[in-house]
Amino acid sequence: SLSPAPAKGSSKQHFMNNYFELYHMPETFHPNQAEVKSKFYELSRLYHPDRFAQAGGHERSNALKVSAMNNEAYNTLRNSDATMAYILKLHNLLEDEEKYTLPNTFLMEMMDLNEALSDFESTVRVSPAEPRVSPVDPPETSDAYQMAVNALNEQMELWDDATKLLTARFEKGDKSNELLLQIKDQYFRKKYLLRIKERIDKFASR
Repeated sequence: SLSPAPAKGSSKQHFMNNYFELYHMPETFHPNQAEVKSKFYELSRLYHPDRFAQAGGHERSNALKVSAMNNEAYNTLRNSDATMAYILKLHNLLEDEEKYTLPNTFLMEMMDLNEALSDFESTVRVSPAEPRVSPVDPPETSDAYQMAVNALNEQMELWDDATKLLTARFEKGDKSNELLLQIKDQYFRKKYLLRIKERIDKFASR
């Protein structure tokens, strides 16, 4: 459990090396959300700037660091994709703005999805020479839209099933680079699928 609230002028207890240590929980892809919220509010109270208004410069600086780290931890551990990226970074397996090459087998699997998306986009693309096919009906009612959404949902379900198997091994103690690299591949597959979702949403809103 967390240490008692520090006295004014003392902020030494909780400046840890990572978010999991900060919240006194094991490294996990599925942090307990009730626990994350509880730890966040507890640390927010312990290290509120008002508690250190009369403290020395070093104590105030430490309190601000813990407070900032607490906010970052809360925002990260509430989001499954951000948590996955954070764990990969902790293990030095992911860089900011990394350019990752997805395997050709995955890209081949995406051909049907991309074809469905292209068909949908062609039905809503507007130009002087090529007006929308059905100007009265909203795009999301079209067959092409439903085909694109169904194809995306199918791929997202496959991604979820595969990722659960991998993260379950991690939760049971397998912290090998071999496993984490497979999870990294899943992380970038999800980013690819989310970009497709953005394209669908963009054209559906026209």
